[in-house]
Amino acid sequence: MPKLRGLPRRRWTDHWRETGKETGLASKPAGLDASSTATLSLTSADIRTGLKARKTARILVVDDEAHVRSMIAATLEHQGYEIMLASGGREALEAIDHDSFELILTDIVMQEGNGLALLERIHAQSPNLPVIMVTAIHDISVAIDSMRRGAYDYLLKPFEREHLVATVQRALEHRQALQESRTYQQNLEQVVRARTEMLRQAMEDLEHSYDVTLEALGDALDLKDSETEGHSKRVTAYTIALARAMGISPAEIKVIARGAFLHDIGKMAIPDDILRKPGKLTPEEQEIMREHCARGYQMLRKIPFLAEAAEIVFTHQEHYDGTGYPSTLKGSAIPVGARIFAVADTLDAITSDRPYRVARTFDAARAEIIRCSGTQFDPSVVEVYLKIPNELWLELRSEITGQNRRFSSFDIAHPLGMTNE
Repeated sequence: MPKLRGLPRRRWTDHWRETGKETGLASKPAGLDASSTATLSLTSADIRTGLKARKTARILVVDDEAHVRSMIAATLEHQGYEIMLASGGREALEAIDHDSFELILTDIVMQEGNGLALLERIHAQSPNLPVIMVTAIHDISVAIDSMRRGAYDYLLKPFEREHLVATVQRALEHRQALQESRTYQQNLEQVVRARTEMLRQAMEDLEHSYDVTLEALGDALDLKDSETEGHSKRVTAYTIALARAMGISPAEIKVIARGAFLHDIGKMAIPDDILRKPGKLTPEEQEIMREHCARGYQMLRKIPFLAEAAEIVFTHQEHYDGTGYPSTLKGSAIPVGARIFAVADTLDAITSDRPYRVARTFDAARAEIIRCSGTQFDPSVVEVYLKIPNELWLELRSEITGQNRRFSSFDIAHPLGMTNE
């Protein structure tokens, strides 16, 4: 520990008596004129002015010399502070555990406990609680060490009463600034969270309105093409189930679901005499019918929230081996959503009634999908499809067709036992 070079106790006491005229600790010394008294009074008034609007601060004074504690306490109480005293580190820690303080003043060298150790404990528990080191050690290295350990300031004994008061006030203002900054940050975070939630809710409402509009478009297509009534909702449900089983993210599933639901939207631009023709189409009519992919894509690509879904609409008739249309894409060049949709579309087509044939069983659909794996269908999608029992497809179809509840084509959280495994 550095050698103490402070004033002896008697001289320290005399120093406080000589400078205690404004605190009432001593009478006015002889020879002090009225002008000097007025000047000192103004200085004290200036200091108190900044404290009037401030809530009374609780300050803990830690020093093993009773007369020093008393003198510091008297000075600060005169300024309106609430003071508690401790004679050492253990007593100080007990006080901190039971009470809250805005500031702590502690000596460094005490018979019971080391002030620097106390400083470290306080800084670890309450980093925003300012601590002022009050000591007679006139060694700059000790002051620097104290500041590095978290002390706000460092007072050397003996010090002027005004210096003590000013240092305390600065420390309290620093603490208040930290609290105000923290409060502002917390309030700002709350505002950001609230506005983020409002924006999220607004986006959800907007997205819901979009999906309602899309369902209306799908219903309009069903009215135009009665042969495939309900097909869009069924194939969308099957596509969602497959996508979830493949571990596709919820955000991507939404895009895929919209593409699946709107895959035939381009048929609204196909002439009714071709779209509703009961017999086999001629080669020329087949070419016109095949245009529905590009027509649907052109209808949707200019709508920002449907731009990605438009890609599925454009490629939903592509085959895994490159024999599909309109671009003869092959393998992974086909969007994954379109590859998933292809299996779901065939599943619904085979198990639904058509004017030229009755619906076949889900077992028959499974056999056909297995047969076309690697040619029309992506083998990895088929592999996932084969792990899903037919009972799930039957349940989905029954729920959509049986009117058990209003099925939303974009309900990716549909609870039918599907997992992402």
